[in-house]
Amino acid sequence: MILRPLMPETASSPAVATRRFPYGFGPRFFVLLGAGLILTIPVWIDPRVIVALVAWNAVVLTVWVFDVRQIPMNDRIHISRRWTAPLALGARSRVALEVDNRAAIALRVDAIDDVPASFSGELPQAGVEVGPRERAQVEYEIAPRERGDVRLGSISLRVRSSWAIGERWLTAAAAQTVRVFPDLDEARRQSMFLLRSRQVALEKRRARVIGLGRDFESLRDYQPGDERRDICWTVTARRARPVTKIYQPERSQAVWILVDGGRLLRARIGERTKLDGMVNAALGLAEVALAAGDRVGLLTYGRRTHTRLAPGRGGQHLRLIVDALATVPAERAEADHAAAAAALMAIQKQRALIVWLTDVAETAGVPDVIESAARLSPQHLLLFGVLEPSELIEAAGAAPAREEDMYRMLAAQEMLDRREVLLKTLRQRGVHVLEMDPSGPTALLIDRYLSVKERNLV
Repeated sequence: MILRPLMPETASSPAVATRRFPYGFGPRFFVLLGAGLILTIPVWIDPRVIVALVAWNAVVLTVWVFDVRQIPMNDRIHISRRWTAPLALGARSRVALEVDNRAAIALRVDAIDDVPASFSGELPQAGVEVGPRERAQVEYEIAPRERGDVRLGSISLRVRSSWAIGERWLTAAAAQTVRVFPDLDEARRQSMFLLRSRQVALEKRRARVIGLGRDFESLRDYQPGDERRDICWTVTARRARPVTKIYQPERSQAVWILVDGGRLLRARIGERTKLDGMVNAALGLAEVALAAGDRVGLLTYGRRTHTRLAPGRGGQHLRLIVDALATVPAERAEADHAAAAAALMAIQKQRALIVWLTDVAETAGVPDVIESAARLSPQHLLLFGVLEPSELIEAAGAAPAREEDMYRMLAAQEMLDRREVLLKTLRQRGVHVLEMDPSGPTALLIDRYLSVKERNLV
């Protein structure tokens, strides 16, 4: 697979006329016409003055034609759209429009960039003064609100000379498709902070507990409280004193991350969807798991499987995961959980840690995702991650002021009870159920993963 760079490529194009009549009137044109209106005063006294008024207007129009003709077009003006940083969901970044003036006169260029509504509520507009045979650039700010591939259109230009009497309307065909990734900085910040705090706690724990994990790490002198099975008898015989083996959590285990892109994840929490939160959590977990030496696989699905990456390691593999998570769509239909589970079981024969990021519908029957998760649990260690239903919890705990509020409260409580029964069913089957805060699920998910590693549960 050929990976595109994280930073979008620069889009460049010459500015050309695309309208049938690509000309306009500058602000000074109307000033000059307004000055000619002074001649209308003596017209009431002497009608012959109207000749002077017509002559003045003819002069202004002639000057306008001359000014328009001296404004360059086609290959004399080039526009480039440059990106200052990779595009990430919710992260503010700046876009630079560079104007290359290859003409012999100074120009005033006003640009309107055709960006999607998910980038900016209004079309960005910017103006810049460019000297003869010089370059200048102007920047505007965007804050993407949707992940995935986004199409940008052309750049519309209004070009004037220093006279500002006439203007040309040009268009630069700088259309391009860019990719908006998950919030890379947020996932990295949370994972690094959590890793540092967990590492401090782990070092303190290692000072008291031996036998953490089963991968050999080092040797040290025997201390009271060490298990006899961890004594290395060969080294003990050579040194003539008891020596204990120290273990660390296993590395190179397979970790699969399943991301559900069905209709339940389309619900919005603030400006983002539930799926956006799950994608950020999956990215943070993938970074931590790869740094811990595990092999990470990814499966994203809806009605069909979107992406399936076999477990791997390294920066190139992480780059594939980032690309796959960036393009997970939020579908309108219910996801096919059974097909996703079957696809995973067909690939992963050995025991692995499965992290399933999804949601549960509060229905009268048993949802398909619960049955599919139950089928995975005997063979694999399943971490079932769902978001807390914050709106239901708030509705169930609100004091009713009217009869309608009471019915709403009772309905919310019934839905929460039903949800708890479903999750309890999974816990009884050995599934590790994790209910995460919708505003920030990444830290809690990584913390649970590290706990699983420390306890050697896989």
